[in-house]
Amino acid sequence: MEIELRVLPEDRRRPVPELKNLVFGRLFTEHMFVMEYDCEKGWHSARIEPYHSIELDPAAIVLHYAQTIFEGLKAYYGVDGRIRLFRPRENMRRLNRGAERLCMPRVDEEFVLSAIKRLVLIDRAWIPREKGAALYIRPFMFGTEPSLGVKPSHSYLFLVILSPVSAYYQEGFNPVKIYVTDEFVRAAPGGTGEVKAGGNYAASLKAAELARKKGYTQVLWLDAVERRYVEEVGTMNIFFYFKDELVTPALSGSILPGITRDSVLRLARHWGLPVSERRVSIEEVIEGIESGRLRECFGTGTAAVISPVGALSYRGREYLINNGETGPLARRLFDELTAIQYGEKEDPFDWTVILD
Repeated sequence: MEIELRVLPEDRRRPVPELKNLVFGRLFTEHMFVMEYDCEKGWHSARIEPYHSIELDPAAIVLHYAQTIFEGLKAYYGVDGRIRLFRPRENMRRLNRGAERLCMPRVDEEFVLSAIKRLVLIDRAWIPREKGAALYIRPFMFGTEPSLGVKPSHSYLFLVILSPVSAYYQEGFNPVKIYVTDEFVRAAPGGTGEVKAGGNYAASLKAAELARKKGYTQVLWLDAVERRYVEEVGTMNIFFYFKDELVTPALSGSILPGITRDSVLRLARHWGLPVSERRVSIEEVIEGIESGRLRECFGTGTAAVISPVGALSYRGREYLINNGETGPLARRLFDELTAIQYGEKEDPFDWTVILD
């Protein structure tokens, strides 16, 4: 399949605004990638065209039954002037795992990656140059068939849009405060928690709003069965650095297999740190804070990279972690990952893809 280019001439493009102090996901570039699917033709009509609104039938399945998935990755403007993507093939693989779970058509991973590369290069002027900022890439797919019957759609749209971003959290790399909920759950065993399905995020909004009203940045979710085993934060996986090991909850089917999560695990093992993927109860976390055995806590994700956690609130009590300060391991991981992403250090894992 060829990609049709409907690119705006230079004299019709908007001036690129100053790309500083950006609010996450509010500013979008000039172009987007689109392709369509139907059962008879498969994927077709691939094109890069000017960013525009989408027209949908009011009965489109996505609007009623949330048949939609998405991904998130970034393009980084390196210190050498070259543009890099970080582990994009992992995003493509995860996208297809999500498509299978939601009865959606798989995409050709290499074709979509090539489309993303072309789109980024066309709108390269929108990539922020400062360290810590990047061009966020959002591929997503949704069912478009007009039908009120509960079933998989027979037609789909797949799009990629781009958004220049600064740090995800207003706190930047300063520690965030997390609210632990045992009232609400994000995902249950056998559900869709391990894929980036839109419904997962809709289910998280109520608890997230309650947390914000209490002064907390995000929610830490517990398991849906016993309400005591830590799963993940609303926008990140979670790590605990105890005295003798770095621990993250084992993937259970209700936890998103984060690409930054996997990168941290591989880096930590490469450095010779004891690493465990296992069940972690909230009681173990609280005991670790009170005894001093818990040295650090931090979240990991594409948007924030590494986000130190300075405090947890659980059942009406706030627990301070590492005196509310960023720990040395979180700092080391953040520095190492961002150095690889921006081309400041050699990439020993062959994680980055350089766009020519």
